[in-house]
Amino acid sequence: MAVESPTLERADVHVVDDDRFAPTSVALVTGAASGIGRATALALAVNGVTVAALDVDAEGLAETQSRAEDLDADGAVAPLEADLTDDEDAVAAVEAAADLGDLRWVANVAGLQHVAPLEEFPMDVYDAMQAVMVRAPVLLSKHAFPHIRESGGGAIGNMASVHGHYVTSDKVAYNVAKFALRGLTQSIAAEGDGDVRGFSVSTGYVKTPLVVDQIPDTAAERGVSEQAVVEDVMLGQARASEMMAPVDVANLFVLGFSELGSHLNGGDLRFDDGMTLTYE
Repeated sequence: MAVESPTLERADVHVVDDDRFAPTSVALVTGAASGIGRATALALAVNGVTVAALDVDAEGLAETQSRAEDLDADGAVAPLEADLTDDEDAVAAVEAAADLGDLRWVANVAGLQHVAPLEEFPMDVYDAMQAVMVRAPVLLSKHAFPHIRESGGGAIGNMASVHGHYVTSDKVAYNVAKFALRGLTQSIAAEGDGDVRGFSVSTGYVKTPLVVDQIPDTAAERGVSEQAVVEDVMLGQARASEMMAPVDVANLFVLGFSELGSHLNGGDLRFDDGMTLTYE
C-alpha cells in the first residue's frame, strides 16, 4: 500500500483576523523543511506572518520557501539552516529570527522517530532524539522568552502527541520526549506571567514523512502487513477512517498563536479522534 503526505493548498489554511498576524510579527518554526513543520510555516505565512523556517535540511527549506511563494502567501518564509543538536546553532537561530521583526511565536515541531524494543534501543539514537525534541525546545524557549516579552507578548507551541498521554511499545525515546514536551509547556505557562503563553498540540497519526517512513519498520516489528499497521495500529483506537493531514495540525498552531487562543496557557490541544479516551 502507498501512504503519501498530501499537498497543502491555500484553501486548506484557516485564516484568522488578528492584527498581530502581519509581516512585522515573526514566528520561529522548527522542522520546517517537511511534514507538520512545513505546513505550519506555510499556514502562518498565508496568515501574513514572517516565518523564520528552521531545519537542518537546506534543500527542504528552499522547497518550503518556494511553496509559500506559489501560495501567494502574505507573509514571507525566511530559511534558517541550523542543527538543533548544536547549542550555538539553536541560539543563533533565535537571534536571526528576532532580527526579522517582532519575535512573538515559536513552534517546536522538529521530531525524529526510531522503532525498536526497549531492550534493543540504541542509546546514541535515544540521545539524538532527546537533543532534538527536548533539549532544543527548552533552549529555544529560554532564548526566545525575552524577545517575545519585548515584542508585547506571544506564545510557544510544542508539538506533543497522543504519545504524550499514553504510549505504545517500541517507541521509548519518542514516548519520553513527548511527555517531556508537555512538561515544558506547563513550565512556560508557569513562568510566562501571561506574557508568554505555552500550549501543546497532541494528535494521533498524521500523514507526514516521519509517520509514513515508520510503517514498514512497525510492520516488521509486529509481524503484520503495512495495511494492518495503518488500519489496526495507527487507526485502530481512533474513531476515524483516515489520518490527519499536516495542514490540519498547522491550523491548530495558527489557532493557538492567534487571539482565539488568548486563554490557552499550559493546555494541550488534543485532536486525536478519540484515541486516548475511548476504547472498544
